[in-house]
Amino acid sequence: MNQATTAAQVAPPKKSVFTVVSLLWVAIVLDGFDLVVLGATIPAMLEDPSWTLTAAQATQISTVGLIGMTIGALAIGFLTDRVGRRWVMILSVFFFSLFTLFLGFTDSIALFTLWRFLAGVGLGGALPTAIAMVTEFRSGSKAGSASTTLMTGYHVGAVATAFLAMFLIGALGWHSMFLAGSIPGLILAPLLYFLLPESPQFLRARGRVAEAEKVARDYGLVIEDDLDREHEAEISESGSLRALFKPTFRINTLAIWGTSFMGLLLVYGLNTWLPQIMRQADYDMGNALGFLMVLNIGAVIGLMLAGKVADRHSPRRTALLWFLLSAVFLALLAVRLPLLGLYAIVLLTGVFVFSSQVLVYAFTGENHPSQIRATAMGFSAGIGRLGAISGPLLGGLLVTAGLAYPWGFFAFAGVGLLGAIIFSASRTLRGSSRSPESAASREPNPAS
Repeated sequence: MNQATTAAQVAPPKKSVFTVVSLLWVAIVLDGFDLVVLGATIPAMLEDPSWTLTAAQATQISTVGLIGMTIGALAIGFLTDRVGRRWVMILSVFFFSLFTLFLGFTDSIALFTLWRFLAGVGLGGALPTAIAMVTEFRSGSKAGSASTTLMTGYHVGAVATAFLAMFLIGALGWHSMFLAGSIPGLILAPLLYFLLPESPQFLRARGRVAEAEKVARDYGLVIEDDLDREHEAEISESGSLRALFKPTFRINTLAIWGTSFMGLLLVYGLNTWLPQIMRQADYDMGNALGFLMVLNIGAVIGLMLAGKVADRHSPRRTALLWFLLSAVFLALLAVRLPLLGLYAIVLLTGVFVFSSQVLVYAFTGENHPSQIRATAMGFSAGIGRLGAISGPLLGGLLVTAGLAYPWGFFAFAGVGLLGAIIFSASRTLRGSSRSPESAASREPNPAS
């Protein structure tokens, strides 16, 4: 054990990890806003006579934003392992918020599509970077709860957006939703600049050992990681992207990419089109938006539950169970029930669908060394965004054809089942070759 590790264990921390997690959590709230805002505003946009927006154009706008997010996740996630986590977070939040602000003043469908694309590029790198950071400011054994705690912000943002839509759209018009979503990010960006530290594991991986030790001491962190030591030689021989296809990581890489595709297809497909699907099922606008809000309330409950289960039984096992239960409850949504029963099924669907994908992120963070963690996370999110593009496309095709209810729910249930099948090929790396003594040596300082 090196001197920095010993000091971090003995000296009380000067700063709180809670500050770091809180800042990252608020950043992910913005991702939650983006997740739901089109689903909440599309019905009003379609009914706005000044726009003459069609369902096909609404699908195009949603798809273009997700393409931007895919580019952002792949490019920015790749850069994060080279330029650092801190600046990527700051710039991602700033540019997303700036272009979302532009959406609030746009009356042109062409300009709206452009700003939506650029906002997506800005936001694309925030999620993988935030999960990489929170994994590195918490112990590897807490990867499940670290990621799920962070991702509660994703669905708190979604719930708040659906709730705001019930009041803002009718009173101030749908443009007001984009103004409300941009202001928090423009406030957060300077706070990140002054308060967010760089990851000590990133600093050490880049040879900035003195800076890494200082951050570790300040936050009471243990930065020694057996996974880094075990695979250092394997990774140092190649770039971070090539390392993902080394024999140790190859099967996990493919399983993570395939499962992320399925997971984000569900997340974005449901959040974009659930209100309109329920409108086709003859529910009024109030209940259609209410289902969207309850879906994301279930997501917050599911994240808190999934983190505890994952810490006890591993993110991999928990993700497999969660995908299977997602398929069951999605299929049940196709059954006509009394309104109260339908709300209960929507809530349970939210519990399992959204935390399924977060558990894949937790598995990714736990089972990759710090030298390639952000790249692995970025490509997980980036490939997943291709699923996020496919979800709204699938929903849009079914809505346009008048088949969204009930066949859309059966289709989404099939996607959940495929996610479980693909992820079953993955395997846990952390601890697979570790002795009990080395496992004990990396227990974190309780103060962290």
